Amino acid sequence: MTANNDEQAILTVNNIEVVYNHVVLVLKGLSLAVPKGSIVALLGSNGAGKSTTLKAISGLLPLEDGEITDGWLEFEGQRLGDELPHKLVRRGIFQVMEGRRVFEDLTVEENLTCGAYTRRDRSGVKADLDKCFNYFPILKDRLGKLAGYLSGGEQQMLAISRALLARPTLMMLDEPSLGLAPLLVEEIFAIIQEINQKEGTSILLVEQNAQMALGVSSYGYIMESGRVVLDGPVERLLADQDVQEFYLGLGSGGARKSYREVKHYKRRKRWLS
Repeated sequence: MTANNDEQAILTVNNIEVVYNHVVLVLKGLSLAVPKGSIVALLGSNGAGKSTTLKAISGLLPLEDGEITDGWLEFEGQRLGDELPHKLVRRGIFQVMEGRRVFEDLTVEENLTCGAYTRRDRSGVKADLDKCFNYFPILKDRLGKLAGYLSGGEQQMLAISRALLARPTLMMLDEPSLGLAPLLVEEIFAIIQEINQKEGTSILLVEQNAQMALGVSSYGYIMESGRVVLDGPVERLLADQDVQEFYLGLGSGGARKSYREVKHYKRRKRWLS
């Protein structure tokens, strides 16, 4: 499966392999592309390799004894080597980790300040901070509160705002809906789409809520066992019978089925080709 060809791709991942502890092969020739200014969804079940893909891009693999052993990555037309994560942040790549990972013992204001640590333009930081408050007004009322005492939804808002203050050109979101109530999930995804449209931020979205992810994305990739098994424009993925059955919980005729009923089904042979 090859990456979506696009001359304006801000990120290209070409046939990469990732190994942990010099033994465990997790990504097995994965390719994808994120067109500039778009939202791209990366879907798959637990253990498919989605989070590993993001860590390979953001330079976090060495922290977990992982390494890219084959293939290459390109960002804004330049190959990525072995840059440290903070240098990739300066280049415009920011990953919002699964589970939000806010600094619980710091205040909301201090967490936001951490997001801007690579910047020296104070007036620009203040303007971006005001933008964050426009997206998430509740954070302005929580500035002096310890982040560990925020609700899960507020922590997710803080994590996204912290990323925005780094002024990324590519924001990678890992399971932003995790542990959130359905109405709050809808709000978060609407703001993700708004950020993409207003700021022009390219977004690579890892998510298990396929319906929500495909609802805001223009293109999607589906991973299984370290490989992309299906990709295409979201309209085509939403119409695909396999996607409907395995990821949207719909059977033939659009009847909804529980994931428990379908999770043991053997994938069609063409998925594994």
